[in-house]
Amino acid sequence: MEPAQLDRTPFADLDRMPPDMLAMLVAALEAMSRHPEIQRVRHTAWQALRPAPGQRLLDAGCGAGDVARELAAAVAPGGEVVALDYSAATLAAARERHTGGDIRYVTGDVAALDFDDETFDGVWCERVLQHVDDADAAIAELVRVTRTGGRVCLLDTDWSSLAFDGVDKALAGRIVGHMHGRLTPRQLDMGRTLRRRLLDRGLQDVSATPVTCFFGDPASAAVVLPMVNPQVPEESWMTPAGLRDEWLGQVGTAGERGDFLAVLTIWVATGTA
Repeated sequence: MEPAQLDRTPFADLDRMPPDMLAMLVAALEAMSRHPEIQRVRHTAWQALRPAPGQRLLDAGCGAGDVARELAAAVAPGGEVVALDYSAATLAAARERHTGGDIRYVTGDVAALDFDDETFDGVWCERVLQHVDDADAAIAELVRVTRTGGRVCLLDTDWSSLAFDGVDKALAGRIVGHMHGRLTPRQLDMGRTLRRRLLDRGLQDVSATPVTCFFGDPASAAVVLPMVNPQVPEESWMTPAGLRDEWLGQVGTAGERGDFLAVLTIWVATGTA
């Protein structure tokens, strides 16, 4: 099953990608997972979820499976991780990278989970809800499958927080405007809404932590921000003629001067079912 998408960004449509593009996007997911700023976001979430031996956890939207593998190590011995993703191609990549641990890989839709009520001791859902048509329905499903007293941990981006320095402000605004809905979702504010959405579902001990990711050079930013990455195919930009080259030229010049800066806030929200 595939969740209804607000906009078909590349990461929301992996199963329709040609093999070479799919390989590039999976590599991008893996590079993001290794990025120190994404690691910092995940550390905040890990402290909130508190995985422990013997637990059964759901990684809802597992991507290439890097978090699922870490969770499996944390719940051993006696625990299990279910790694779920709507993309069969992504799950295949996750299986190929399996290094041990009790992980079950499942194709599924976060808004219509095929699990009984109170199946899991905890749920991890990272940068998925910004892509789905009805985030509240998806969160309701994540809460439904979490046992009473279990933890729900949501990580998502506030794309409206994206800002640059060292480049022309008006040009940056034009680029960001063109990229939303093409290389980033149009649901820009998902991260900041997570706390309210968990409260609306009746969760207890709800907390929300904003983690501002800092990128001090173009190479670092390009790992997470597609509009700074010159490797993103030109046809994906869909910008007016010359705008992409002008923008990347300014980004490169700022990098050479040493005054390039980009910031983006990713939120971590958790609550007890």
